[in-house]
Amino acid sequence: MTLVSSKQILLDAYHNHYAVGAFNCNNMEIVQGIIAAAAQERAPVIIQASQGALKYAGLEYIVALIRTAAAEYPEVPLVMHLDHGTDFAQVLACMEAGFTSVMIDASKLPMAENIDLTRKIVEIAHPKGISVEAEIGKIGGTEDQVSVSEKEAAYTDPQEAVEFVRATGCDSLAVAVGTAHGQYVGPVKLNYDLLEQIHQQVEIPIVLHGSSGVPAEMLREAITRGVSKVNIDTDLRAAFVNKIHQVLQENPDEIDPRLVLGPARAALQEVVAEKIRIFGSNDKI
Repeated sequence: MTLVSSKQILLDAYHNHYAVGAFNCNNMEIVQGIIAAAAQERAPVIIQASQGALKYAGLEYIVALIRTAAAEYPEVPLVMHLDHGTDFAQVLACMEAGFTSVMIDASKLPMAENIDLTRKIVEIAHPKGISVEAEIGKIGGTEDQVSVSEKEAAYTDPQEAVEFVRATGCDSLAVAVGTAHGQYVGPVKLNYDLLEQIHQQVEIPIVLHGSSGVPAEMLREAITRGVSKVNIDTDLRAAFVNKIHQVLQENPDEIDPRLVLGPARAALQEVVAEKIRIFGSNDKI
């Protein structure tokens, strides 16, 4: 079993100037595609589940799938991570179920309340060896049960980030620097200068959410400015579902789910492998 905390692998990424891919899962085929790509590229990897994924598949199923992946590929340092946990009880349930890393997303709350809730999670998680990701600023777009309108979206303030990290003791920090959850409807604009300011001042791994659809060269630049964890969800969904559409268009009478989901898994694996190479986390194990 090679399940590790995110702090273990993100600190190496932080110090050696690459990023670890954090890929969202919803079912068995997606988990299989992610772990196979990580093994193929010899990369550490984070498999994360959102609140929507837990509601769809069930906490026990998600845990069992990721533990099975860890057992099948013991050479791959693997993190089981909760993505965008907004409910205190659910974050606790994930920790009790075996997650090695959790995100408490209290970014919609006032600063003082965000600090208070995040610190409570840190105080519970750290004695268990569980890493904690938090968020400051508001990343636009929609991902499962987390939605932030364009009007609500707000860049992360570097000084607030420093205060937040010092007050909470979180292990990694998701920041708002121009990315958005879901599919982009216009050109992507990342504030590299702001990202670098935050990186230089907080001195912990920075997380880039909403990275699907961001061009490779922009991701590479963001990593040089301090990003150590890159979240990918929408690009995986698109690859998976588009392949299903293609298979069924070519074989409209097909009723064997294995012959539909198998190619979708392979298409997703290719996307994950490509992202890993963009992030520079290949050949790190």
